[in-house]
Amino acid sequence: MRKIFVSIALLAATVLAAQAQNTQEAAAEAAAALSAAEDVPEKVEKPKYWTLSVLTNINFGQTFLSQWAAGGYNNLSLAGNVDFKADYAKDKFTGSNRIQLDYGFLWSADKPILQKSKDRMYLESKWGYETNVKNLKYSATFDFLNQFGRNYDYKTPATKYDDDGNQLDPTTKDWLEARVLKSGFMAPAYINLGLGILWTPKPWFSLNFAPVAGSAVVVSIPQLRYTYGMDLRNPDEFAEWAELEGKDVRKYAHDEQHYDAFRSARLEFGAQLKIDMGWVINDNFSYTTQITAFYNYLRPKVEPRITWDNKVYWKLRKFFALTVATNLIYDPLVRVRDTDKDGKADAKGVQFKEYLEFGFTYSFTHQR
Repeated sequence: MRKIFVSIALLAATVLAAQAQNTQEAAAEAAAALSAAEDVPEKVEKPKYWTLSVLTNINFGQTFLSQWAAGGYNNLSLAGNVDFKADYAKDKFTGSNRIQLDYGFLWSADKPILQKSKDRMYLESKWGYETNVKNLKYSATFDFLNQFGRNYDYKTPATKYDDDGNQLDPTTKDWLEARVLKSGFMAPAYINLGLGILWTPKPWFSLNFAPVAGSAVVVSIPQLRYTYGMDLRNPDEFAEWAELEGKDVRKYAHDEQHYDAFRSARLEFGAQLKIDMGWVINDNFSYTTQITAFYNYLRPKVEPRITWDNKVYWKLRKFFALTVATNLIYDPLVRVRDTDKDGKADAKGVQFKEYLEFGFTYSFTHQR
């Protein structure tokens, strides 16, 4: 019996010794793995300097009438816009870049042609470097305003009759021949570049004053150059021609033979003031406004050129939104009417556009 107990004790001691050895080996392996893991550097997240966002809207409208006693015309409309932003922030540098694209057209049964309802291209870039004064930065700004294609004023065609004296409905060709060209790609285009100071006392308010600013107004279509205030290539030659023929400037300018008498671009040097304000009430409602004024040092007696843009965005559902926008332009050199109320030719005035749209919307934001 004693031998049996001794054997069992020896067996137990052998098992415990083996387990202890295995435990020591496992602990050594764990320590080695931990030491190796400590040698691997921790992954550092790359700084993100850019914030990108895109807001898109597509809006569709339609009216159908059938034996409608009150009258009216069937019509269709389609419009869309893209608002892309790219903001940058690193150390003392900040940047704000924005591209706004608007395009739309409509069709109405009373005019058998597609008519442009919206056409706008606006690019803006603002860069700043912090100064020692709170909320003040040195700034450099650039903006470009243009349109994609030709836009027309659709005048009613002259009345035509058949051989029996019956009035004829205008054809598509009649409408196209009666339309009046108003603008086109790079006609006009406004390009501005300024150096100055940016003041941002509040997150929703910024004021940029550029005492050194250059501007270029480009009109690539010859017959529109007079309307948008382009200068004559040779003023002395025109003065002599007008005196001999006794014709006014407008008749001269609208004569196809004299389209090229006006320059295609006007360079300006002056000061620019730009004010931006924007309120984001919540994730679904926002309002932004921008006022820009440019004063030309080279023509001190000419009033400043002013633009004022407003936009209200109201997201009603996940993919549906209401947009209200206005664009105002006052350019004292642009001849917006043939005559004013006093009969004076080539009257200047305020250009204004407003639109209200409801439709599909989609947006996203990304940092990189």
